[in-house]
Amino acid sequence: MLLLAALVLTPVIGTAADKPGAKKSVKSSIKTPASETSEPTFTNKPVATHISAAIAALKADPEAGHQINGVCAACHGDSGQGGKKGEYPRLAGQNVEYLMDQLHKFKDRKRTNLPMFPYTEERELPDEDLVHIAAYLASIKLDTSFPVFKESDDALTRLLAVEKVLNIPRSEGDVDVGAKIYKTECSSCHKKDGMGHKTVPMLAGQYTTYLKRQVEKFIKGERIHDVDMKDPSKDVLNLLKPEEIRDILAFLTTLDD
Repeated sequence: MLLLAALVLTPVIGTAADKPGAKKSVKSSIKTPASETSEPTFTNKPVATHISAAIAALKADPEAGHQINGVCAACHGDSGQGGKKGEYPRLAGQNVEYLMDQLHKFKDRKRTNLPMFPYTEERELPDEDLVHIAAYLASIKLDTSFPVFKESDDALTRLLAVEKVLNIPRSEGDVDVGAKIYKTECSSCHKKDGMGHKTVPMLAGQYTTYLKRQVEKFIKGERIHDVDMKDPSKDVLNLLKPEEIRDILAFLTTLDD
């Protein structure tokens, strides 16, 4: 069963960051300081191989994706890190097929969300641009620990590096119990490391408050969790107890360490 499938890419309605009239950004004229040519050292592993392969197959334009992200950044952050309290989901490093699938659903109005509506109009996000932005966001690697800075690194370099660090804090629940439930109910689709696969989203490194809010929507029937499930009452999320969902979410906070 698709536990927590299609969780990301849904912002919260009515925040200050929603700007329906926003236009695509133009390339910044600010020059990068010379010290940024040698970036601080991070210790985390690179973008997953399967994501890199999928991006390469799309033949997307990274620069075009970077410029389009100027609009997305208002809510999802310059590096796709989302809102610090989970008001907007993390998109960085998400599976490119998943991002494209969800953007297409927004465009086709198969997935409804008011803040996303103006940004996914054809005139704002043609299919060509959709490929570029999905590939760009999927290629971003967010580290989970702070980098080691050199004495020559200036303040801007340090600030930009810190903004690319995201580690989800522990949430309430029994991690060991959650790990067992996750393995039984979720890992077949979202994989044992929580990285998902193709159109199944990555859960590792996603905000707990965001995941919890989406689970609640699935249970209430406000969103479709498993499109192949003819009887929603038999969906795994409707069969799990609240404390079991809590424990799964607690376990997920350990996957980005």
